[in-house]
Amino acid sequence: MSEAAPLFTVEEYRGRVALLQSGMKAAQLGGLLLTTPADVFYVTGFLTRFWESPARPWFILIPANGRPIAIIPSIGAALMGQSWLHDIRTWDAPDPTDDGVSLLVDAICETIPNNGALGIPMGLETNLRMPLADFERVKRRIEPRRVTDATAIVQRVREIKSEAEIDKIKSTCEIADRAFVRVPEFASSGRPLDQIFRDFQIALLQEGADWVSYVAGGAGQGGYGDVISPANAQPLVKGDVLMLDTGAVRDGYFCDFDRNYSVGPPSSAVQRAQEALFAATNLALEMLRPGMTAADLHALMTNHLRNAGVVPGGGRLGHGLGITLTEWPSFTAKDTTPLREGMVLTLEPGVEVSAGKFLVHEENVVLRASGPELLSSRAPQELPRLE
Repeated sequence: MSEAAPLFTVEEYRGRVALLQSGMKAAQLGGLLLTTPADVFYVTGFLTRFWESPARPWFILIPANGRPIAIIPSIGAALMGQSWLHDIRTWDAPDPTDDGVSLLVDAICETIPNNGALGIPMGLETNLRMPLADFERVKRRIEPRRVTDATAIVQRVREIKSEAEIDKIKSTCEIADRAFVRVPEFASSGRPLDQIFRDFQIALLQEGADWVSYVAGGAGQGGYGDVISPANAQPLVKGDVLMLDTGAVRDGYFCDFDRNYSVGPPSSAVQRAQEALFAATNLALEMLRPGMTAADLHALMTNHLRNAGVVPGGGRLGHGLGITLTEWPSFTAKDTTPLREGMVLTLEPGVEVSAGKFLVHEENVVLRASGPELLSSRAPQELPRLE
């Protein structure tokens, strides 16, 4: 096998696995099983859109020492062979009688002693990407080895980004920045919202995105009602506020920020909301420091919005960002996750302009020792106008 690795150096991947193994050692785990696209990509560099097919499971087993073991469908052998891994075990999948179960059981039993434990992420923002019936078969066949939750081990490592990862995210943000500048080329009064969404995705691809996993937004008089519905063919009219939000991807790393536009002059209520959102984001950029919690940042922005005389939007006001569109933590009143240097985060305050009408304002930052550093270009203080 080659010592080359896609996207990052072999040393980058070794460092990630070493940090995971340090957490495994503290938790007395003999192995860590990863099954999701993001986790597999994180430790191997295996980047593919083939995950869209749910027909096959994929397994990465990290032993207490040494390199991970890939137990994967044979269709992925050539691509995984370009990674830094040496031990790649394959089967012809899908197999309705044994879809990688025996290979996975053998690898676990080889690497974990009988009295040992296998860790698997089981908490919030995790999932198991294999049939539950097969997982039960694996548990029975590896007994007396125990299966335990390894959510914290994976999340504490993944939430701190290396400088190489930060550069990737910044590059993706720059692609979105360029696409947002082009919005007035294809968004104006009379243009249907669904066509604007399509044109925005085209612009993102033209500016260098590998793919556009997420485009959302909305438009409406004096604000928008929600930001997750599919775009309809309703044309923009004077008085609308248009919002576009993207999770474009480059080299496996996401950006996630939005921009708002006023179709014609904004109303006084929209102007007031925009001013409050801009000021709340500025406050976060000035005050956020390592050691604060996600709940602290939520309170900082929420209190500022209330003091400005506007109604904060419900839900979270930001989150982590990286190899998935959203990562932990969530900026809510209940999330006490410590914010640490090296986290990449979104600042996403929202306000209710009127009953059922909202504005959301989002930026991407990396948290440094001295405070946040913008990865997205700062949105303009006044809403850009579309004619």
